Amino acid sequence: MKFKRNLVFAFFLLAGIIVGAMIASAAEGMPYLEWLAYGKTIGISAQNPIVLDLSMVKLAFGCEIGVNVAQIAAITGALLIYRNVAAKL
Repeated sequence: MKFKRNLVFAFFLLAGIIVGAMIASAAEGMPYLEWLAYGKTIGISAQNPIVLDLSMVKLAFGCEIGVNVAQIAAITGALLIYRNVAAKL
């Protein structure tokens, strides 16, 4: 039962991220909805990663997370819907 709830939670979270990204890309060129696409990226750039060179092995580390207003709103909405759905599971 707990596995099912965790799976449904992951689905709603991923759906919120994807829907938010779609809304942000659609609102990017619209004059009054442009604020939905405002966001920041934090982390270590994938174009300029941290490199560990051990002569035989070269490892590169990089990870970025980009968040915008539409994604935050969509994730919040998805989690509110999840709360109602989880009560019925």
